[in-house]
Amino acid sequence: MAGLGIGVSSMKSGERALLHVGWELGYGKEGSFSFPNVPPMADLLYEVELVGFDEANEGKARSDMTVEERIGAADKRKMEGNAYFKDEKLEEAMQQYEMAIAYMGDDFMFQLFGKYRDMALAVKNPCHLNMAACLIKLKRYEEAIGQCSIVLSEDENNVKALFRRGKARAELGQTDAAREDFQKARKSAPEDKAIARELRLLAEHDKAVYQKQKEIYKGIFGPRPEPKSKRFNWLVIFWQWLVSLVYGLKFKKVKAV
Repeated sequence: MAGLGIGVSSMKSGERALLHVGWELGYGKEGSFSFPNVPPMADLLYEVELVGFDEANEGKARSDMTVEERIGAADKRKMEGNAYFKDEKLEEAMQQYEMAIAYMGDDFMFQLFGKYRDMALAVKNPCHLNMAACLIKLKRYEEAIGQCSIVLSEDENNVKALFRRGKARAELGQTDAAREDFQKARKSAPEDKAIARELRLLAEHDKAVYQKQKEIYKGIFGPRPEPKSKRFNWLVIFWQWLVSLVYGLKFKKVKAV
């Protein structure tokens, strides 16, 4: 769209902007009744981040690229992101993954069926999962959960997505939700040692929390009374018998007089 293009053309790499596009430079009088659905004469508000400048398509507009070309360009970005990730350059890796995902936006995926959709998801989903791995390392757990959830909306039993979302949830203290993710992942990968380890850590965490709560309650209500020893009980019985014997003798003496 003309308005979006004008706005982005004035931005610098890494810059974020809020762009207000009038209907004349958006979808016009007619609007759009396909995807996305935009009413006639609707002004548009875009929150835009210019990730970088993409030269992978050698000057060809994405709208002019074939499905195979777009998926191929996305896969190239994914591989570059993997190289950055291996070198622990997490921000640079995420930038490449974001650019790869941009080739397969919602409008593009909406049009795909059958083998082409499978081909696109085979590139798109790993990018989201790799983004999640970067975000976990950067302690941006909420964002990591979002990336994993995108994958799970397409593949609800994806083991990596469940595992990484579980990790992020555990770090946020969402132990019940994390356990649910790990247990679901274990059903698909019962021999996975990493999943077993995370479940064990959650069990240890729960045990530690229980012990801490037990100590807190003990401090509030005081220690439980110790049971009386048998020796003490026998002393009480002996004393009672002795007292009764003395009173008994005294009573007989008074009566004899």
